[in-house]
Amino acid sequence: MHDHAPSGGIRDAGNRRLLATALALTATVMVVQIVGAILTGSLALLADAAHMFTDAAALMVALIATAIAARPADDRRTFGYQRAEVLGALANGVILIVLCAWVGVEAVQRLLTPAEAEVQGGLMLVVATVGMIANAVSMFLLSRAQKRSINVRGAYLEVLGDLIGSVAVIVAALVIVTTGFTQADAIASLLIAVLIVPRAIGLLREVVVVLTESAPVGVHVAEIREHLREADGVVDVHDVHVWQLTRGAPVFSAHVIVDDAALADGRAAAILGSLQTCLADHFDVAHSTFQLEPAGHVEHDSRHA
Repeated sequence: MHDHAPSGGIRDAGNRRLLATALALTATVMVVQIVGAILTGSLALLADAAHMFTDAAALMVALIATAIAARPADDRRTFGYQRAEVLGALANGVILIVLCAWVGVEAVQRLLTPAEAEVQGGLMLVVATVGMIANAVSMFLLSRAQKRSINVRGAYLEVLGDLIGSVAVIVAALVIVTTGFTQADAIASLLIAVLIVPRAIGLLREVVVVLTESAPVGVHVAEIREHLREADGVVDVHDVHVWQLTRGAPVFSAHVIVDDAALADGRAAAILGSLQTCLADHFDVAHSTFQLEPAGHVEHDSRHA
């Protein structure tokens, strides 16, 4: 989630460096597509250039969010700024949905009113191929980082949408070159919208899980509770809470009832260490907070005080 130096190749570079590289590639391809659309008269290339422009803006949002998230914690924001990544992912998800709606409307209009301008399918094919290669490179660079950062994942999905768009334009160009069927542009645009929508919804669903502080997908609270109960000196575990600051940053808290004999023997520190190690090793939770309680401890609920 933070900007670390590369350790195993270019894909292991920091998130900000990867996002900056993807942004540079996206912006370059966008300019190439705009020039190509002017020269070829292709509406599909122009639409894909607009797609790239939107994605470049989304990548910029992701880049800024990652820079903010790297700021250290302070007395006011005790968890730091990692949630900025989630807000960046939210913006990306909304942009994807809006983009899909626009592409869908344009596609229907083009099907109902086919473009009369002649499209130079050959040059259109060359420009679309350049875009596809650039998008494939960006996806390769972001493929590892998107598994550990929800913000980079949003950017990754943006680039995936670009790649799909480039492939669709290539197919449309081939159809136009071989058959002269110009409505292939509209069909390709509609296909882009259909393929992107489920991914955008999935990203927004993941954002909702984080913002509502629900347990991360794949984390089973009951399983964690039972595992902790097996620790030496532990009698019971209750008030368990699991949430995440952003993708790959789960947070855990629980109240643990400890055997009176263990407390009397001064083993509280050892029990606490074993519980934290258990969470880190078995459930990949690095940030955990435990409240150790003796048997018979009575909770005081401040809401009813």
